[in-house]
Amino acid sequence: MDIEVTDAGPNEKLLAFTIPEDRLRRAEDAAARVISREVKIKGFRPGHAPRRVVEAMVGAERIRSDAVEELVPEIGAEAIEESGLKPDAPATIEEIDDDGSEVKVTLKLTFRPTLDELPEYRGREVEVPSPEVDDDELVEQLSRIREQFAELETVDRPAVEGDFVALDLSATRDGEPVEEASASDLTYEVGSGTLIEGLDEHLTGATAGDVLSFDSTLPAGFGDLAGAEVTFKVLVKEVKEKRLPELTDEWVSDVSEFETVDEFRADLRKRLMEAKLEQARRRLRDAALESVLEDVVVEVPEQILGAEMDGILHRFAHQLESQGISLSDYLQITGQSQDAFVDDLKDQADRNVRTDLLLDALAEQEGLEVSEDELDEYLRVLAAQAGQDAEQLRAEAGDGVQALRSDILRRKALDALVSAAVPIDEHGKRVDLDLEEEETGNEPEEETE
Repeated sequence: MDIEVTDAGPNEKLLAFTIPEDRLRRAEDAAARVISREVKIKGFRPGHAPRRVVEAMVGAERIRSDAVEELVPEIGAEAIEESGLKPDAPATIEEIDDDGSEVKVTLKLTFRPTLDELPEYRGREVEVPSPEVDDDELVEQLSRIREQFAELETVDRPAVEGDFVALDLSATRDGEPVEEASASDLTYEVGSGTLIEGLDEHLTGATAGDVLSFDSTLPAGFGDLAGAEVTFKVLVKEVKEKRLPELTDEWVSDVSEFETVDEFRADLRKRLMEAKLEQARRRLRDAALESVLEDVVVEVPEQILGAEMDGILHRFAHQLESQGISLSDYLQITGQSQDAFVDDLKDQADRNVRTDLLLDALAEQEGLEVSEDELDEYLRVLAAQAGQDAEQLRAEAGDGVQALRSDILRRKALDALVSAAVPIDEHGKRVDLDLEEEETGNEPEEETE
C-alpha cells in the first residue's frame, strides 16, 4: 500500500493513503446493493435492482460516498499497521480528497507525550500516620473489647447518659392514638439520639416509675406521618447501668486464647501496630505518588484525554450496570450535574495519563524490566480471579499481553518510587515502616493495587 507519513506537530502525525481502485469498485457495488434494499425501486425486489438503476435513483456520488465511508476504517487500520506506528488514541479523519479518479485519505494519529525531565523522587519526605501505639490507644481499644462483654444491671437512681432504660412508648395526634408509634418493653440508651427528638432530654434524671409526656415530631420511617407533631407518653420501667467486666487474668482466659492480662495487652498492642503500619504504608504509597505527580508538568493532547475518559466511563458504566443502576440514576442519586460529572471525569483522565507517563519514565530511568516468570505469575493470578486457565488467558489476550507487561512494569516503578520516599510523622521525625518485621519476624504482606 502506498503510505505517506508526515509530522503534524507535537505528538501527532499525518498518515496518508490511497484507497485501491479494485476495493473501491467492490465497495461501491456493495453500497449499491445496500441502498437498493433501503430504497423502493419500481419493478425490482428489494436488493435486486442493478447498480445503474440505483445510481439513477440516488446518484453516483451517494454510492461512492457510502463506499468510501465503509472502507476508510478498514483500510486505515491496515495502513496504520503497515506503517508500524502505534497511536495511543483512535485515528481521526483529517481529509478525504476524491478527485473522481482516486480517493486519498489523510488520518491524524495522536501519541502520548513523554516527559522531558523526570521530577526528583529520591528522598522526598512524605507525612504518614505514626505506627506507634501509645497507652491511651491501648486503653481505648481494651475498653471497646470490654464493651462487647458488658452486662446491664438494674440500678435504683436517676438515669444518666450512657444508661439503658426499659420503657413503654405511646403517641397521640389531636387526641387520637398513633398505633405506629407505640412500643412496649423497649430498651433505649440514654444520650444515643437514635429514637425521638427530645427523648434524651426528658429521660435524663428520670427514675423507674416516672411517666413522661412531651411534644415532638415523628421521625423518618413513618411514611406520610413523618414530621407530624404528636404528643409522646413514656413510662420508665427500669434504669440499667452498663457494667464492664473487670480486666483480670480469669476474664482474659475466658474470652481469649491468652491466660494473662499482660499477654492479652501485648497481643492487642501488636495487632494495633500492624493495623497502623498497614495504614501508614498505604498512605505512603498514595502520598509519595501524589507528591511527585504534582511536579509532572505535561500537556496531554485532547485525543489522548478523550480516549482515557471513554475508558473510565465505560468501566464505570459497566460497574453501575452490574448493580442495576443507570448513569442517569447515579447522577440523580448523588445530586451531581452532568457538567460536574464530565469535569470530574476529565480530571481523573488527566491524572491517569500523567501517572502512566511518570511511571513509564521512572521505569526507563531505573532500568526496570518484566521477566517471563513475573508475567506468568501475573497471568496466573488474573486467571484464578476469572476462573480460567492461565495459558488459555494468555492465548485470548494475544497482543494484549504487552499491555499486561506495561501494567506490571508500572507497578514495579511505583514500588521503586515508594521505596525512594522518606516517611515522616507530623513532627517531622522519620518513621520506620519495617517495625512489623522487627517485632514479629514476619515479612510484611505485599500490597496489590
